[in-house]
Amino acid sequence: VQLVESGGGLVLAGGSLKLSCATSGSIFWYNAMNWYRQAPGKQRELVATITLGGTTNYADFVKGRFTISKDSPKNMMYLQMNSLTPEDTGVYFCNAERWAPRMSQYWGQGTQVTVFS
Repeated sequence: VQLVESGGGLVLAGGSLKLSCATSGSIFWYNAMNWYRQAPGKQRELVATITLGGTTNYADFVKGRFTISKDSPKNMMYLQMNSLTPEDTGVYFCNAERWAPRMSQYWGQGTQVTVFS
């Protein structure tokens, strides 16, 4: 299993970025896929989730600004980030979960997002 993020970079506050996560296998193999982020000196935190059925959920601090989506035929997941603020700076990680026969999690290597004002 391999998850590869891309799309990070440097952006001015108020701007947008779209992150992508490519999976090595079928995206249908995962029960849920997530975006996490980790700011310098802080713990990794959950940003957004999309389930196998397409249900989405967002952390309060990104609601209304970020959109998680997936393209199942392409085995891709995305995170559209709008109205970025310096507080959104961090390394963004793609995560995939498989719930049976036991909980398994898979991680990408992360992509850096830096928002400057």
